[in-house]
Amino acid sequence: MAPIFADRKSLLNFIVREGNGIKGLADSSISRVPDEFVQPPHERIDKLEMKRHHIPPPIDLYQLDGPNHDQTVEALTEAAENVGLFQVVNHGVPTQLLERLKDTAHPFFNQPTEKKVIYLKEVSSNTFVEYASSFAPEKEEVFEWSDHLKMTYGGDAEALKYWPEECREVALDYLNTANKMVRRILEVLLIKLGVTLYDETADAYIVSKTVTMNFYPKCSNPELTVGIGRHSDIGTLTVLLQDEVGGLYVKVEDEKEGHWVEIPPIPGALVINIGDTLEILSNGRYKSVEHRVGTTNTKTRVSIPFLVRPQLTDRIGPLHQVVERDGVANYREVIFYEYMKNKFEKGHVGKTIDFAKITAT
Repeated sequence: MAPIFADRKSLLNFIVREGNGIKGLADSSISRVPDEFVQPPHERIDKLEMKRHHIPPPIDLYQLDGPNHDQTVEALTEAAENVGLFQVVNHGVPTQLLERLKDTAHPFFNQPTEKKVIYLKEVSSNTFVEYASSFAPEKEEVFEWSDHLKMTYGGDAEALKYWPEECREVALDYLNTANKMVRRILEVLLIKLGVTLYDETADAYIVSKTVTMNFYPKCSNPELTVGIGRHSDIGTLTVLLQDEVGGLYVKVEDEKEGHWVEIPPIPGALVINIGDTLEILSNGRYKSVEHRVGTTNTKTRVSIPFLVRPQLTDRIGPLHQVVERDGVANYREVIFYEYMKNKFEKGHVGKTIDFAKITAT
């Protein structure tokens, strides 16, 4: 029998404080999503209104440092400037590892609630792992149809000790392997800006690392809900592994207005998002991409982002070599923690980079 929730508080208790999550709600035989999940019409995803847009083919990273190096660099740069997102293949992360990673997500979320609640922020002293639902359910007006397992990297030993045993080894293997690719992509993009690289240059912007497993249960009303609301990532770069179900949508800006485009999953490929930090560092040359995630009533879906960013106490601003070239700074310098705090206070309401923008007077 489906549970009956007297009000928003009782629903919040069931999902968040008791740790049942969205999966617990989906498993309870509800025939329609509670009103707290119903998005206003302008936030819903209507595939019929999607405009056709040419999505460039995946970029072959194996071509870097080879005969086609320059063309590959141009492809990466053009995508970072115009869309803020691209897909890559031959990236150095074995396909078998990607498949194992996706496979390990389901056992964690499918286990009994009491096995997951130990990672709730409210009850856990484990600072390396957080289990949560929606984005900011205590603050947001409408809930999102997704559960999350966030694993923060503090070193290999800490990951193997504190991350959930269902996924710790494969998630750590993926993080260490994907990080090499991330560093190489960032180096290419920074050099293209005219930045002189030192050994620590790229590392300073990818020092904090997180692997998150997003779980989207089947939804009885996908036309009314979103898995994750529209936003841009606050960090430097995000590597996204999609499963075969898909559901990622990005906002492509043109001369008149932006429109939403679906990014279909490609076997073996990884999606790379430009984050707000890199947009600020590049003085706006590279664009962070606004994106969101849909839901489906046919199959449970998982996606796994690997996010890299500066330390919380670091100051981020346009790189001085870029400002010298541009002649003006388009963003002010901010402490990363303050930028992140502003983002979390606003929730998923689109890009929040105006917090750091310098507006003309």
